[in-house]
Amino acid sequence: MTDILAHVFRTFMSQTGQRKELDVPPPPPPAACTTLLLGEQSTSRSVLLLAAVTAASQMGLRVMFFAQKQIQSLPVSLQKCVPSLSPESLKKIKFSYPRTLEELLQQVAGLHESSNTSPTPPSLIIVDRLEGFLCAPAGNSHSGFHLGEQSCAAHLSALLCDTAAFLTQVLQQRAPSSAPCRIIASFQSERDTDSGGLSAMDTILNVLDRYFEVRCTLDQDRSYEAAAAGLREMWHIYFSGTGITETSCTKKDRPGIAREWQMFIFPDGSMEFKMV
Repeated sequence: MTDILAHVFRTFMSQTGQRKELDVPPPPPPAACTTLLLGEQSTSRSVLLLAAVTAASQMGLRVMFFAQKQIQSLPVSLQKCVPSLSPESLKKIKFSYPRTLEELLQQVAGLHESSNTSPTPPSLIIVDRLEGFLCAPAGNSHSGFHLGEQSCAAHLSALLCDTAAFLTQVLQQRAPSSAPCRIIASFQSERDTDSGGLSAMDTILNVLDRYFEVRCTLDQDRSYEAAAAGLREMWHIYFSGTGITETSCTKKDRPGIAREWQMFIFPDGSMEFKMV
């Protein structure tokens, strides 16, 4: 899956003040196909949507996007990055809005059956905000993670990986150029709570790390230098995990595959990336 994020970052990479767009060749098939995106909610969603749009419009891949809350409009940052997005590209992205963990499990499992009726299954499955499915509603007297949160996280992760493996086999038979099926899921790793929430998060992340080969962490830079540069926001992006270790290459060998990037969000909402 890092092939898609790396493709996104390279496509909208800042180079001597000019963004390099639309002329980045498609990346080679990845060895690691599952990535966990950690970071602030709205920024993570913008990155997920940018990945979905890039995969559909530039790589010609079908995308399945799961989210609890309906996406009413594309973020301003995405509209700035891709101002001329065609309706045909958007048709390759299917949005689904399961409200609970049980509904999400049913819909992911349903992708096995839909492969019998759909000529080309999705090559990218995105899940926005895993913690929203694993955490009870705020109004619940038992709000926080479910008592069986670790088993729930393991069950969902295993189903996602199994579904990706199954769809990869289908894609290899029907559309080899669209294989394999990748998974990207976001998870907000920091929650303000007075009841040991951080340790609960750590246990969940430990479980997720067993299934997701790559972790992509968004860390906001709140330094004076970032503010002085005239940026609305500046983020450091770090790749880690067994998938990176096993497939890591030098910048010279494969430009665009790097362990660290920077993301700049300007006052007008436009977004650019820089390899570190």
